[in-house]
Amino acid sequence: MKKRMVWFMMFVTFPLLLASCRIEGGETIPQAENPGIQHSGQWKSEEQALHHFIVKQLSSEYGVYTNLKETNQSELTATGHEVLSESAGLLMRYYARTGQKAAFDRTWEQAKETFDLDSSFSYRYSPVQQRLYPLNAAVDDLRLIRALYEANTSFGTDEYQKEAKSYGDRFYSYNVQNDRLYDFYDDAYRVNNDFVTLCYLDLRTLQLLAVPQEQKQRLMSGMTDLIHNGYLSDTFPFYETRYEYSKGRYTSENINTVESLLTILHLAETGQHNGASIEFIKERVAEGKLYGQYTREGKPTNEVRSTAIYAITAIIGAEVGDRSLYDASIDRMNEFKVQDASDQLYGAFGDTATGQAYSFDNLMALLAYTYA
Repeated sequence: MKKRMVWFMMFVTFPLLLASCRIEGGETIPQAENPGIQHSGQWKSEEQALHHFIVKQLSSEYGVYTNLKETNQSELTATGHEVLSESAGLLMRYYARTGQKAAFDRTWEQAKETFDLDSSFSYRYSPVQQRLYPLNAAVDDLRLIRALYEANTSFGTDEYQKEAKSYGDRFYSYNVQNDRLYDFYDDAYRVNNDFVTLCYLDLRTLQLLAVPQEQKQRLMSGMTDLIHNGYLSDTFPFYETRYEYSKGRYTSENINTVESLLTILHLAETGQHNGASIEFIKERVAEGKLYGQYTREGKPTNEVRSTAIYAITAIIGAEVGDRSLYDASIDRMNEFKVQDASDQLYGAFGDTATGQAYSFDNLMALLAYTYA
C-alpha cells in the first residue's frame, strides 16, 4: 500500500451566483449559474476548427487522447492514447457552456462507461494495457460534477440534477474526511492519501455539493483558509503546491505555474482572489514571459510557455471582469496555434515537428474561447 501511495504522489503534480432549486425528496440544493450566457462567439471560427480536430483526430471510443502521438502506454504518467477523466470533464463543460446537449450527453455516457468506479471516477484508462486505474483525482471528479450542474442550467432541464447530487454525495463520502478534502481515494486499497494539492480545491464546485449546510460550511471555511494561508508573497503572488495534514505544513519543491493559476482561478470564481496575483499575471502576459515553473522566490526555472497557461489566464481575466487580460491571454495562446492548413495539426495546438498535441492544452484552449 505504501508503494502505491508513493507512486501516486509522483503523479499528482499534473495533474457564482447561486440559486436554489428543488429535487425529488424535497431537498434544496444549489444550482450553477447559466454557463453559456456570456458566449459571444468572437472566436467562433477558431473554436470550431479546434473542436473539429479534437473530436476527429484526438479522440476514440474511450475519450480524448492524452497525446496525439501514440506510445505503449506503460509510463507512470498517462501518455499517448490513454484517456483521462480530466479531459471528459473539460469537454463536458465546453458542451454545457455552448448549449450542445446531444454532444454533452454522448460525452457523459462515454465518461461513465470508461471511468466510473464504485467510489469515484478513475483518473485514467489505458486501452492498450486494458487497465482502469483504481484511483481518482478529486479535481477531476469535481469538474465532472460541475459540468452536470452547468448542463442542468444551460439546457433548461432538471434531468442532470439528480446525477449531480448522487455523484456529489459519493465524492463527499470518499474524498472528504473530517472536513478535509483529500487528493485521491484508492478504490482497491480503500484509503485516502494524506495531503491536498491546493489547485484541487475547486471552491465553486464545492459550494454546489448538496451536503448539509453546516458540514459544507466547515469544509469551505477550512479549505479556503488552506488556500489563503498558502499565499507565497506580494512579490511573487502565487501559491504553495500542497498541504500535508499529518505534518501540518505546506510543501513545494518548485512552483508549477499551471497549478498556481488554477488555484488563483478557483479564488477568482468565488470572488476571493488577491489583486496582486492578477497584476502579476497581467504584467507577465503582456510581456509574453509567463513561464512554466518558478522557484518559491519567483525566479523562473525554465523559459517554457504553454497553451494551457494562457488559456487559464484568459479564463481568470473573464472571471474577474478584466477584458484586457482576457484578450491579451487569447492573443498569446493563439501564438501556439497551428496555422498551416496542410498540416495534420491545423487549427490545433501542438508541435508540428514531432506530431504531438496534448489534451490539456487543446481542451483548455477550447474552453477559454467560450469566455469571450
